[in-house]
Amino acid sequence: MKLNKNISLLPHELFFGCFLVITWLRLVFATGLSSPSALLYSSVLALNLVVVGFCLRHETPTRWRLRLLFYPVAMNLIYAHMSIAIPQIQPAHMDTLLQRMDDLLLGGSLSLRWQAFVHPVFTELFSFCYLLFFPYLAFSLITYFLGNLDVLKKFFVGLFTIYGLGFLGYSLLPASGPHIAMADRFTIPLTGWCFTKWNAALVVHGSNGVDVFPSLHCAVTAFLLFFDRRHCPKRFKCLLIPCLGLWLSTIYLRYHYTIDVLCGFALAGFALWLANKFPLKSTTTHPAQSAADLPVTALNTKNL
Repeated sequence: MKLNKNISLLPHELFFGCFLVITWLRLVFATGLSSPSALLYSSVLALNLVVVGFCLRHETPTRWRLRLLFYPVAMNLIYAHMSIAIPQIQPAHMDTLLQRMDDLLLGGSLSLRWQAFVHPVFTELFSFCYLLFFPYLAFSLITYFLGNLDVLKKFFVGLFTIYGLGFLGYSLLPASGPHIAMADRFTIPLTGWCFTKWNAALVVHGSNGVDVFPSLHCAVTAFLLFFDRRHCPKRFKCLLIPCLGLWLSTIYLRYHYTIDVLCGFALAGFALWLANKFPLKSTTTHPAQSAADLPVTALNTKNL
């Protein structure tokens, strides 16, 4: 993918936009043009075009940040609504297919094999690691959003490419995960203490019911971690071990199939490549921004 200074749409806008268009078309065929779900997706698409057009008319740092801010808002809205929209276009869950992929790759389910290591201490530890996804994502969004604009663009290019392609995976291969689809095959329950209970409640009440393939818990945190390795090395060093625990927890806690995790890492690798490929320099220069951002820019350039 050739990226240059004349680009009008950022790569994540293309990928996330493709997901929105494909899902909207599927909803139109399944439920009609005027159905609430189809109208929601068409409204998000229209608003996206308005925000991008507003920025392109007169590019300023403030307008750029507004343009980028659209994506975390849209991501959370669409994620929650997928519990309604995806069953309308893909009623059947694809857990059986994902289980077969695991069988081909490993000869069976890792979650089933890891029953031998189940212990309340491990369950509590892995539940804590799994929960770290949410503060890590929120903290990264806030710190990069308040930082240098050029680095913020790279960050959003990678992160929301992951969400665009990941949501497309949710819509094409919706699944509930081993803890539900294979519940009758597990003979040892996962027991723990406060983190185990909080995590289990969050999954029950916060999941949209189709968010399994690919594993965005793995894809997003792998992207955040290795983006930090270049742009915030201290955070990378602090969170490397917890992220390893988080990745293992997706299998131990029976939320994901191995194929979900592998595809999540592949998606993170693609997003990192795309973010690093994107030009660091802004497409426009603003004197006020340059003066304010110069120390941060110099710092980030030193870390490249």
